[in-house]
Amino acid sequence: MQLELRHLRTLCAIADAGSLSRAAATVGVSQPALTGRLHRIESALGGQVFRRGRQGVSPTPFGLFVLSRARSVLVTVDELLTGIETESGAAGVRIGGYATPVLTGLLHRLFELPGARITVHTEYSPRLLLDLLASRRLDAATLVDYPGHELPARPSVGVRVIATEPIAVALPAGHPLAAGDEVPLARLADEDWLVTPPDGAGWPEYFYTACQEAGFAPRVRHMMTEHDMIRALVAEGRAVAPCQATLTVGADVVVRPLTCPTLWMRHLLAWRLGGPLADRAPELAALAGEAHRAAAANVPGLAARLHPDLPVRSGRAAGPV
Repeated sequence: MQLELRHLRTLCAIADAGSLSRAAATVGVSQPALTGRLHRIESALGGQVFRRGRQGVSPTPFGLFVLSRARSVLVTVDELLTGIETESGAAGVRIGGYATPVLTGLLHRLFELPGARITVHTEYSPRLLLDLLASRRLDAATLVDYPGHELPARPSVGVRVIATEPIAVALPAGHPLAAGDEVPLARLADEDWLVTPPDGAGWPEYFYTACQEAGFAPRVRHMMTEHDMIRALVAEGRAVAPCQATLTVGADVVVRPLTCPTLWMRHLLAWRLGGPLADRAPELAALAGEAHRAAAANVPGLAARLHPDLPVRSGRAAGPV
């Protein structure tokens, strides 16, 4: 027997009900039929999912493993099938983004607004976030892109540039170049690098091109997205890493802007035209800009290095922030 979504829903229904009789009523079958179905599911999985007892059923250790993955699968499938919300916005507003100070600062400010009903969805890829906006699965999102790799315009999505900041490098505190205010990229030609994976929006291709212009091909030893692991490997002197200028680091890591050439990244706010936040886009952009300025203020010298905001790109005309 091949497992189907209905079998996963059956397992979750049994776990939620705590007994086969109650689960049978929920699923809409007789208890003997549900018991037979459970036996077939357990046979297909190769292990017992539930223990039977006088008080009902409870998951086995193997069952806990199965149920956690079944629920994850069902959440993902349900999101695909029912992610398009009605225009009433009854479920609140859906904000997406990647882990940047713009997203975290914006959410902090939004949650403080009276009556705020917000759900948050994070993804690593700006292109995926843009697709989720266009498919009405998000109402607004914070995005990033890079010169020469600007995100494509979507007719149903408005975009405003929040800030353009230099890309930096994270170095061990004892690195010879850590004492300077900036680091010429060519001076790092002999380093081992830690780079975050492709994000579908031009990274790390943009970085590799800059290295080529600086006269070398980076020796990439590590590729990961986990900030704690990145900080740990850099602090131990295992590698240097291109990073956001606002990356939070400890005393054993320093962050310095890259120069010669200077690399740039743009922080963007995007929203779904005709969505529940469309009329509040200027207010949302102001909050996002405030979040970025607050993060930049915590980095000595960064505010003076910010690039003037570039022109807005959107599905329809919208003024710059």
